[in-house]
Amino acid sequence: MIRLLIVDDKQENLYMLQVLLSANGFQVDLASNGAEALERARRAPPDLIISDILMPVMDGFALCRAWKEDARLKHIPFVYYTATYTDPKDEDFALSLGAERFIVKPVEPDKFLALLLETIETHKVGQPAAPSQPAEEGVYYKEYNAALIRKLEDKMLQLAEANRILERDIAEIKRAEEERQKLQDQMIQTQKLESVGRLAGGIAHDFNNMLVVILGHIELAMKRLDSTHPIHADLEEIQKAAQRSADLTQQLLGFARRQTVAPKVLDLNETVDGMLKMLRRLIGEEIDLAWLPGGALWPVHIDPAQINQVLANLCLNARDAIAGVGKVTIETHNAIFDEAYCAEHAEVRPGEYVLLAVSDNGCGMDQATQAHLFEPFFTTKAIGQGTGLGLATVYGIVRQNNGFINLHSEPGRGTTFKMYLPRFTGGAVEPAAESTAEMPQGRGETVLLVEDEALNLSVSRAMLEDLGYRVLTAGTPGEALRQAKAHAGEIQLLITDVVMPEMNGRDLARLLGAIYPGLKCLFFSGHTANVIAHRGVLDEGVHFLQKPFSMRDLAIKARKALERE
Repeated sequence: MIRLLIVDDKQENLYMLQVLLSANGFQVDLASNGAEALERARRAPPDLIISDILMPVMDGFALCRAWKEDARLKHIPFVYYTATYTDPKDEDFALSLGAERFIVKPVEPDKFLALLLETIETHKVGQPAAPSQPAEEGVYYKEYNAALIRKLEDKMLQLAEANRILERDIAEIKRAEEERQKLQDQMIQTQKLESVGRLAGGIAHDFNNMLVVILGHIELAMKRLDSTHPIHADLEEIQKAAQRSADLTQQLLGFARRQTVAPKVLDLNETVDGMLKMLRRLIGEEIDLAWLPGGALWPVHIDPAQINQVLANLCLNARDAIAGVGKVTIETHNAIFDEAYCAEHAEVRPGEYVLLAVSDNGCGMDQATQAHLFEPFFTTKAIGQGTGLGLATVYGIVRQNNGFINLHSEPGRGTTFKMYLPRFTGGAVEPAAESTAEMPQGRGETVLLVEDEALNLSVSRAMLEDLGYRVLTAGTPGEALRQAKAHAGEIQLLITDVVMPEMNGRDLARLLGAIYPGLKCLFFSGHTANVIAHRGVLDEGVHFLQKPFSMRDLAIKARKALERE
């Protein structure tokens, strides 16, 4: 069996070579430096030595010189295996000392074994590669020092590179720490807003439930009184106040992001035109609002409330940018973007769009400000005067609707926001005639009404019965299931609250629909959750009635649900 001596100061390298060579039939002895290797070899000479170069006590160059000067060892093949000295001059120096082979790490195991076997076979047939006489001492030290200098230069370069990387890492750590602090500040602000939002949404939900009772009973009372009755006028005033309260709860739900988003096919010109009065009040009398509608405008598919939100945010932003007297311009027109334009603007897809632009002649912005303008919580306003969410919300709405937004601004020359929404190419949607049509009446259909609030259940039942429906009531989903079983085949419409104990309204509707196929359903709630909506957008085919509602709203929604195919 061929005996090998392996010399390396790293235990993991010794272990790996020992495993590889032992598995291939070699007997392996180990040493951790040149001095230890010489001592072992002189006691029991190996058939071949494999040595690293950079080692303590005695390195590989000194070991090879001593090896080739020893009469008992000089004919034993010497193989270098190094990852440190890799310069061609290092190899030349190593071979000049008498080494038979110079192998640079890493090398594939099969190739490494082949090189060892080739060295052993060459030595057996009497063709040693080493010179018969060792190099003179002066030549040796000259070459040895040159090799050390090369290695020192390499190490200095590596150290310089390591220092550069360290400086870069330190800078990145500092930037990461600054970013972490920034994110932490944003998280705290977000948590505050989320807490306020949850509180506002909860208040609005509970308040909406109370308003259902107030508005419902007012409407029922007004129907039973002649319009000339003295109390009728008082009831009208109460109804107006309650309706204003309902509008307030809608604003709270909007802040809490619990409103239902129902995209519709819109003519932006009509939508904007309907908002002008409100926008003029918003920006004040000192600022002129110019409206430039484009001709033959294409339709878009978006929730009208989102257009209101976008324009309100941008007009408020314009107002704050104008010191005193100024002008805000809103305009629309059609736009087409081709492949060439989109190649230079990654966020844009080729196609037909409708432009909605808002411009002002205010103070404008520099490039540094524009770079962060749509980031959440970024604001140029003083602390307490802005959340930094207005423009982020605008950006989110535009992107949510598959559009994009461009900004043009210069200090002292005003700002223009250009929002492009995709043209809607589907079939035209006729505007709903809910507000002008006569209140549709029931035709004796049986309705199962499910509501966990007793007062709401009572007034809703009274309204439905007044509309001509036969009403079965349930205060819990479990009671609703019992009612459905007791009146199997009689129920045509399920009207259910969304959030209830035991089971939510969607699950109740699915369970009853599986038992009674063809059962129609209408949901109502003080706010929508993901139970019937995805990210606030109503699921396809879902009929929903927002609390508080009028008898007309209830009549129209119930008839619409019943007549759905």
